[in-house]
Amino acid sequence: MLDHIRIVLIGTSHPGNIGAAARAMRNMGLEDLALVTPRCNPRDLEAYSRASGATTLVDSARQFDALEDAVADCTLVVGASARSRHLPWPMVSPRALAESLPQTLTTPGTRVALVFGREDTGLTNAELQRCHQHVHIPTNPDFSSLNLAAAVQVLAYECRQAFLAQEDVSPADAALAPDREADQPFGVAWDNPPATHADLERFFAHLEQTLTAIEFHDPDNPRQLMARLRRLFMRAHLDSMEMNILRGILATIDKRLRSPS
Repeated sequence: MLDHIRIVLIGTSHPGNIGAAARAMRNMGLEDLALVTPRCNPRDLEAYSRASGATTLVDSARQFDALEDAVADCTLVVGASARSRHLPWPMVSPRALAESLPQTLTTPGTRVALVFGREDTGLTNAELQRCHQHVHIPTNPDFSSLNLAAAVQVLAYECRQAFLAQEDVSPADAALAPDREADQPFGVAWDNPPATHADLERFFAHLEQTLTAIEFHDPDNPRQLMARLRRLFMRAHLDSMEMNILRGILATIDKRLRSPS
């Protein structure tokens, strides 16, 4: 399970925080680190110093120009949010998130991204709207500011505890696991793999284009339409066949719009 979890850091400004996050990941058995537009040199000496032996993660960390690129192959994207937003989004605690992952990752081809924002401003609303759900660490409300590496440590720890709990299942229970509805991501064995984040982004771009063409959506006066549609479809956890159906519907609408009256 742990090798299917990616930690994504966006706009990190201090190399020491990258190194400390790498150390936190290595402590808990996570190895996939992605950096989006870091505002520092990720391989500065401070990063290696704070990594304290987890230098392989610093060296292997991939860099991306946009969040969409960093999570393109992921099927579940969760953004760490320290504050409530104007538009509510599905929110989970670190423990509830981690406990759901063994079931989520039973589906072949699934990969989970845990996304963390900038040290000073966190994730933007646009970035959070590209996540299926948000995770909030319930800190002391009188002193809620949490160091980036500490936040990574909390989520990585919870993921490891969920993994260890899964390993403790007895062989007899494990043999029955594929047949138990509770162990399936939707309560039953699913017939198609989940849509990737890249699939979703292409769909949202197509949807906005079509809605604009039929004059249902006005880009100059969006009124949160696309944000609310994102929330709707993200919450549905579409599979690949459902995605193909929706894209086919949009393509048919586009074709009809191009046809002469």
